[in-house]
Amino acid sequence: MLIAGFPAGAWGTNCYLVAPAAGEECVIIDPGHQAADGVAEAVAKHRLKPVAVVLTHGHIDHVASVVPVCGAHDVPAWIHPADRFMMSDPEKALGRSIGAQLMGELTVGEPSDVQELSDGARLSLAGLELTVAHAPGHTKGSVTFRMPEAADVPSVFFSGDLLFAGSIGRTDLPGGDHDEMLDSLARVCLPLDDSTVVLSGHGPQTTIGHERATNPYLRQVAAGLGSPGAPRRGM
Repeated sequence: MLIAGFPAGAWGTNCYLVAPAAGEECVIIDPGHQAADGVAEAVAKHRLKPVAVVLTHGHIDHVASVVPVCGAHDVPAWIHPADRFMMSDPEKALGRSIGAQLMGELTVGEPSDVQELSDGARLSLAGLELTVAHAPGHTKGSVTFRMPEAADVPSVFFSGDLLFAGSIGRTDLPGGDHDEMLDSLARVCLPLDDSTVVLSGHGPQTTIGHERATNPYLRQVAAGLGSPGAPRRGM
């Protein structure tokens, strides 16, 4: 298994290229702000052939490079229908105070081929199997992608802005909902094995076991006590 990740743009959003091995087809996850050059470098370094872009949600820090990346490789983008509008109207998704600051530097819009994700869908792409879980809270159309355990490789969970190392995604932007976030944490994250590797939208990798033991939000949700007032992250 090859997973090449790098933080991109002003928000340090993690973009991932995932393939069975170097020299094979790959999936690109969340090519955000200023990610196109990093994607091109990783593709060349590992001799990869992109077949799809998949998106954990529609915020501009996760989708800003979708059009150039999809266009360069002639591949579709996959996104949940509730967040699809954000690719063309990021200001509506972020609120004017944040969105207006970005409009001068970004070219927004959809790639030529957009496919829609649904809860429980299993995507077979590039020789990989990604299981989709709808996880609203950060946005209405937030999703996660889980890859099953294989041989000596533990299960990998691409959590987007649902779960971070030590924190969770913010819920104060348009479409955010704190109660939905807590429900998504309980429904999507808690059932996962402790050995599951978490690759999130921002920050370092972690595991479900570590977060279950130390993340104040996940601990409180697991105990059925709601959510503490710890800092949250993401755009």
